[in-house]
Amino acid sequence: MALSCAGVCRRFSVDLYGIRTNGVTVIYSSFTATSGARHYSSPKSRLGIGLQIVSRLQGANAKYELFLQRYFPRFYVLYHTFTKGIQLLFQDAKEVTVIKTRMLTNSVKVQDLPYRDMEKLRQFRRDMIKAIPLLLISIPPFANYLVFVLMYLFPRQLLIRHFWTPQQQTEFQEVNHSHRAQHHWAVLKGLESAGSHVKDGRLKISLLDLCNKVQSGVHPNISDIQAIRGLFSGAPLSIKRINANQMRQLCPLFFLTPRLPTPMIGTRLNSHAIELLQLDRALSRHGLHQLDDSELRQACYVRGLDSGSLSINQCQEWLSQWLQFSSHLKESEVSLLVHSMVLLSANYPKPSHH
Repeated sequence: MALSCAGVCRRFSVDLYGIRTNGVTVIYSSFTATSGARHYSSPKSRLGIGLQIVSRLQGANAKYELFLQRYFPRFYVLYHTFTKGIQLLFQDAKEVTVIKTRMLTNSVKVQDLPYRDMEKLRQFRRDMIKAIPLLLISIPPFANYLVFVLMYLFPRQLLIRHFWTPQQQTEFQEVNHSHRAQHHWAVLKGLESAGSHVKDGRLKISLLDLCNKVQSGVHPNISDIQAIRGLFSGAPLSIKRINANQMRQLCPLFFLTPRLPTPMIGTRLNSHAIELLQLDRALSRHGLHQLDDSELRQACYVRGLDSGSLSINQCQEWLSQWLQFSSHLKESEVSLLVHSMVLLSANYPKPSHH
């Protein structure tokens, strides 16, 4: 009996292709007779078997999705959003890799990138930073079950945008902006307080008039902001010179945590402000007319505006006004850029009054 089995083993062999080490995936297999020198499976036949198995797996997956959609519609929405999110995340990672490779190959600096490439890098980095805590939680054994529960209960706080439904994207953007807008009044009062210490009488009056105008519900003109530009490159209104409380009130404008040491907050604010200034310069080179509707709304939202409640024409008008003054700012004046996220967005699109 043993000899018979040995003979069978000598005569035949089964080759498996595409088996992963974790035993999850078997792509295809081939059966080869080894009793002689002749082989009865060609590469084409092996490929054909592989395609058949892939096709069957796709069919099974389609039936599974149909089952979920029919009997568990709410879970199907989560499942579909998650699978699509994975695809979008890998697509973004691939695009970022291409951009980084091109930067290294051609010795291109970040500030010289096209607008869409620069915005892709900025958003991808923010997404990864947000995803890190969830990844750390999932490391211990069996912690993945806890992660799924947390993802379900706190999608806005824990999940990145790839895993939000379209309805959640709209809803969460409104919630995030409302949290940002809660700090507008404190930023204006802090700016007004700092203005009282300005020694130049003309600039002091211009700044206080601007603060009063915005606090009374009036949307300012670009000329009103340009008139006080000189105050924001040194004391007391540059990023590194404003007081700690004002720094903490500015953090939510970029969705940054204020619960850090003051020097670190100042460094992070300055870094994000310079990045925004570089984006503005890239956008000026790119041209507003090149943006589609979603890109236009996102560009306004990043700069402090509640773009979801506005028309496309209003977004274009506002962003055009923003670029009108920001494209001429120096990096030493980025404090004005940050404060303008409140000055230019708090009352838009209310009409101006003189």
